[in-house]
Amino acid sequence: MAPSRPVRAALTAGAAAAGLGAAGAAWGLAEASAYRISRHTVPALPADAAPLRVLHLSDIHLLPFHRRKLAWLQTLADLEPDLVVNTGDNIASDHSIAPLLDALGRLLDVPGVFVPGSNDYFAPKPANPFRYFAGPSKPLKHQPRRLQTEDLFRAFRSRGWVDLTNRSATLTAGGDGAAVEILAGGTDDPHLGFDDWRGFTAPTRAPREQILTLGVTHAPYRRVLDAMVADGADLVLAGHTHGGQVCLPFYGALVTNCDLPRAQASGLSSWTAAGRTVPLEVSAGIGAAPAMPVRVACRPEAVVLDLVPRA
Repeated sequence: MAPSRPVRAALTAGAAAAGLGAAGAAWGLAEASAYRISRHTVPALPADAAPLRVLHLSDIHLLPFHRRKLAWLQTLADLEPDLVVNTGDNIASDHSIAPLLDALGRLLDVPGVFVPGSNDYFAPKPANPFRYFAGPSKPLKHQPRRLQTEDLFRAFRSRGWVDLTNRSATLTAGGDGAAVEILAGGTDDPHLGFDDWRGFTAPTRAPREQILTLGVTHAPYRRVLDAMVADGADLVLAGHTHGGQVCLPFYGALVTNCDLPRAQASGLSSWTAAGRTVPLEVSAGIGAAPAMPVRVACRPEAVVLDLVPRA
């Protein structure tokens, strides 16, 4: 017996919905590897400082079979940055450490700073991808397997990158007699509650007016941004949000996975605290959560910040 008209209509609607779902998933998977370079010019330097190019890397979430991502990472040294800032969530497997270091290659010879994200510490676990849209996730009662985090960070430090995990440090970047003195401070991952902001406490080697004061954190929670700006940051960099990962036209990011306003889920904006307003740049990140490896209207990115003197 042939199906009735209502049954045929329901079957047709179901097939159409399935087709749209499949097309959406295919689009999301394709966009997750449509890597781009985002560029911003930021007036954050003292009046007499030479321009400084910063390459911001965040949320790589590397698995060893991400060959296209690895090949793209290998091209980033051609951007010739003066400073690399890595805001965490580099890996999703212990087996990703060696491929990541190889892909970063010449960037590890450039002055750099880094802070951890949660996925540098813990291996991902299978999860309902729709939980991503339920608001900021909470630390698990039973943490997943620990990754060999220290192997990765030891390699970064051995190549000269400065570890800003709940500490500050001074370094110089730039060349040809135009180096900029940088006072940088960072935190451990605020999303896990590991942050312990101690201020910009490192001793300086130059007069204050010749220094860029840089705040670096993985997850841009308001408490951390407020503290960094109040303590004198000239610029704050963060990641974690994935730019929302799934965005809608005319609406933008659905979530930020922290208490940052949705409108600031990615890109260059500003943050005000204690009467000071400074540039805030939040990277949409290079990877995606392994439990939800798609992006919609939110391409993965590395960010180039060309810092210039303030007017």
